[in-house]
Amino acid sequence: MTSVSIEIEIPSSFPADKVFKVFSDFDNIAPKVNPDVFKSIETVEGNGGVGTKKIFTFGDAVPFTTGKYKVDAIDTSNFSYSYSFYEGDNLLGILDSIAHHIKIIPCADGGSIFKQTVIYNCKGNDKPSEEILKAGKEIYEKTYKAIEAYGAAHPESY
Repeated sequence: MTSVSIEIEIPSSFPADKVFKVFSDFDNIAPKVNPDVFKSIETVEGNGGVGTKKIFTFGDAVPFTTGKYKVDAIDTSNFSYSYSFYEGDNLLGILDSIAHHIKIIPCADGGSIFKQTVIYNCKGNDKPSEEILKAGKEIYEKTYKAIEAYGAAHPESY
């Protein structure tokens, strides 16, 4: 099995615990701040913890409509979260899965760094094109910044 990965790293002036808390509300915030990419996110099994399964319905800004993922790991004390898409047309017919690993790293200045690694696990030798990888990275960066701005605009909630 072949795999391809991308890395996203975004500095934030907000502390890691706040960034993690806001990002933990992704299901509710992402469709509000980036509806062109995320129409809805629905929990279909579980209570939000490890093993929970969710269905993403994507918007018109991406070339697919659905993706199903499961929560692989949550470590609130280390501000990390992992999940994997395992079903849906977002796998482009060439992927077995797409694994996401998110880690919020505290900085000495009181801010933090948002790090996301996305691993595309291919069925065979076909890989996502550079164009798809670049577009994916841009979507992840835009969505993170929009979620962070939402959290800043709603400090009473986070």
